[in-house]
Amino acid sequence: MLAEVGSVPSAMAAAAEHNGTSVQPFHINVPQADLVDLRRRLRATRWPEKETVGDRSQGPQLEQLQKLVRYWGTGYDWRRAEAKLNALPQFTTNIDSIDIHFIHVRSRHEHALPVIITHGWPGSVIEQIKLIAPLTDPTAFGGRAEDAFDVVIPSLPGYGFSARPTEPGWGSERIGRAWDVLMKRLGYTRYVAQGGDWGAGIVEAMGRQAPAGLLGIHTNFPATVPSDVGAALAGGGPAPAGLSEEERAVFDALRTYGQNGNRA
Repeated sequence: MLAEVGSVPSAMAAAAEHNGTSVQPFHINVPQADLVDLRRRLRATRWPEKETVGDRSQGPQLEQLQKLVRYWGTGYDWRRAEAKLNALPQFTTNIDSIDIHFIHVRSRHEHALPVIITHGWPGSVIEQIKLIAPLTDPTAFGGRAEDAFDVVIPSLPGYGFSARPTEPGWGSERIGRAWDVLMKRLGYTRYVAQGGDWGAGIVEAMGRQAPAGLLGIHTNFPATVPSDVGAALAGGGPAPAGLSEEERAVFDALRTYGQNGNRA
């Protein structure tokens, strides 16, 4: 059961309005004409010839691509997803000239710890919906009331229903600063942050920034590279001396990925 799924508390909303930083309720209603047009364009896909091999060495396999497009064209029920999102309290607020969309669910338990959860690429807030009930109402899942969280799940700038940046510079550091503004705007003076994939980079940036009130971060996408390896990869220099055969293979794979992405 999700508690307090109503509007922004009146005192918070009044303070936000006074400071020119309003938090507005948000409701999704994609025009039917847009859905019809999307399905029409999917049906009109011009397919290439079938690959000449039985594996993925020539790229995505035609049969799999066609299966995926059929799913999005006829199998996926957007209205069902839309209703699932609209059943949750959603809002927008402008931070650093960008309208940020977010879900905000308060726990029914007192003294719940606020957490901001960041999705990755090419993801969305839909991935995180399954976390809301266990975090906001842990007693319903065999947990303790003192384990409860207030949950904030924003859409990254340019993703989902957040506005698209009109200038460069919206990397992990800038988004991390924006998330701190968002949590403070919601009235939270103490909170934690969680993220994976791109979200991991953002919460790690928040950890480096260490804004007042951020108690800790959690990432499910940790990655570390020794400084000499990082310098070689960044500068295009040779692999550091002393690497084992396995380490050298990883170094070469990282370099190839950095140069060619996933085309290798």
